[in-house]
Amino acid sequence: MAEESVLERAATSLRQHPFLVDSLLAGLLFLLTVGSATAVGADPFAGFAVTCLLVVPLAWRRRAPVAAGFVVLAGGLLELVVSEQFLVSNVAVLAMVYALAAYAPTWARRAGLAAGIAGAGLAALRYFTGIYYGTTQSFDGDTYANGLPSSIYDLQGAFVSAVAISVLVLASWALGSVRRSRLRHLTDLQDRARLLELEHDQEIRLAAIAERARIAREMHDVVAHSLSVVIAQADGGRYAGRTDAAAATAALETIADTGRQALADMRSLLGVLRDGTAAGGVHGQGGATDYSPQPDVAAVDGLVEDVRASGVDVDLIVEGAPHELAAGPQLAVYRIVQESLTNVLKHAGPATRAWVRLHWREEALELSVLDDGRGAAAALDGPEGTGHGLLGMRERAELHGGRLEAGPRPGGGFGVHAALPYRPRR
Repeated sequence: MAEESVLERAATSLRQHPFLVDSLLAGLLFLLTVGSATAVGADPFAGFAVTCLLVVPLAWRRRAPVAAGFVVLAGGLLELVVSEQFLVSNVAVLAMVYALAAYAPTWARRAGLAAGIAGAGLAALRYFTGIYYGTTQSFDGDTYANGLPSSIYDLQGAFVSAVAISVLVLASWALGSVRRSRLRHLTDLQDRARLLELEHDQEIRLAAIAERARIAREMHDVVAHSLSVVIAQADGGRYAGRTDAAAATAALETIADTGRQALADMRSLLGVLRDGTAAGGVHGQGGATDYSPQPDVAAVDGLVEDVRASGVDVDLIVEGAPHELAAGPQLAVYRIVQESLTNVLKHAGPATRAWVRLHWREEALELSVLDDGRGAAAALDGPEGTGHGLLGMRERAELHGGRLEAGPRPGGGFGVHAALPYRPRR
């Protein structure tokens, strides 16, 4: 177990420092190949320079694969000019093709494959012609091998060598493509885990908001009912006190009992908020409870900031002069924007941009929440937009005499459009 733990720590450390790992591998390959490069050819310095151009860029194969690929390409072309023999350091070309397939953009991946196959043909013509010469003889000034002109064997040698090198290039490119797919899968899993975490946090917030609203309704019922009883009994006791002392005393006892019961109910409700069992654990500020009122249109700006802090680029656009709007429609506006941005976090995917637009028109407040995400249409639970979130938003808008439409946008993304009138229709 101890050895496994050490190996795991070492592997984690290496994954956290990819440039160091690539530099060490490039240095090791350079030491293994530079000796043979300087021992062949007419100019040892040229072999050393070519080896440097082929091997050293591998240290940047993940950090800057395109630039490293161009340097390796330059080294390969220089080798064709200055080197008399095929260098062992050409194995770096295969490593570079792998790196381009795994880490470079699509155009660079394809260009790397094409350059590798083209280089295989040029290297075969330059270094591997005539490798199948058998017994040769001269006849009337022409050279023959095994009874056939030697030029035929030159072409055979070049073709076989080009095919062999091309197979190695294709194998390296295929392995790089597999690595690229694995990295993309890991990235998708990380994005999904992050979105699930955000969704979980948002669900906790929504549950807390619903619980606070329920407690607020209960507190309203307790206070309204108790005060109504107290006022009625006080009025009756005042009049009864002039003629019937017993009735006045009974009224006072009723007032006392009602007050005690109301006080007990209030303590119970406030205890829930203070303990954080329903809503207190959401805010994460040392257990402190947020007693702020129900959000309104002005709170949309803070909501946008919270979503922007979660990693989504959100722009808030406000047009027109604000009008007087009742508390109910204002809460509906906030909840529609909140649910829409929640769907953006859940379904739009990484690198998403969203826009929240509030337009104060003459008769109604129009709001739009748009995004350009790749998966926003997943917010729909059914083909006709029957998701619970969308249904809830539509019900909120219609409750206050408004309307709401939602669906995929042309060209990609998702859009929610709603309008809430300043005064309810009669």
